[in-house]
Amino acid sequence: MTVKVAPSLLAADFGRLREEVARVEAAGADLLHLDIMDGHFVPNITFGPQVVAALRPHSRLPFDVHLMIEQPERYAEDFLAAGADLITVHVEAVVHLHRLLTRLKERGVMVGVALNPSTPAVMVEEVLPLVDVVLVMTVNPGFGGQKFIPEVVPKIAHLTRMIAAKESRALIEVDGGIDATTAPLVVEAGAQILVAGTSVFKADKVEEAIRMLKEAGKGVEVCGRDADRH
Repeated sequence: MTVKVAPSLLAADFGRLREEVARVEAAGADLLHLDIMDGHFVPNITFGPQVVAALRPHSRLPFDVHLMIEQPERYAEDFLAAGADLITVHVEAVVHLHRLLTRLKERGVMVGVALNPSTPAVMVEEVLPLVDVVLVMTVNPGFGGQKFIPEVVPKIAHLTRMIAAKESRALIEVDGGIDATTAPLVVEAGAQILVAGTSVFKADKVEEAIRMLKEAGKGVEVCGRDADRH
């Protein structure tokens, strides 16, 4: 099973963002995960579309923009204009989810839906035909460096079965406490994209840290899913 790694910029040195992006790109990252926090939906504030736009010319990586904000429909197109390749919104933060996802898809961007640890998988069932990614939070969002919540693993497996049953092409992305120890657990359950902040940016050898995460998928087969189709 092929696993992609998306280092989370939340764990980077904010005083050297351009260099940090270049560092993980050279080390083999597949995407760059950008956590957008507003201090309302989550208890933290990070950065807005201006920072995304400033980084865009300096990286060839797809920008995976995770909107942990209230009313994401007000700002999603600003992040699209800033250079996002994938925009993920939380089901808990959107009233008219289908409308927003459809509007973004019409603009040509990939779309994702995110689930907090306590939100059941069934909340995304009706939009699976629309989405490119389902992002499962394995920590409560808002801060980096948190401890992995193992009780979420069965939800990943549930989503794997649901996606197969719906014949959806959505990939499962997992975010929160992902390192060389927890990565095999979520990959075995069906995760195909691993978001990793602290375990990558704070590693002594970033290239080795990314390689170890990718190796979590070696020899793993997930029933009902073709992990290499994207």
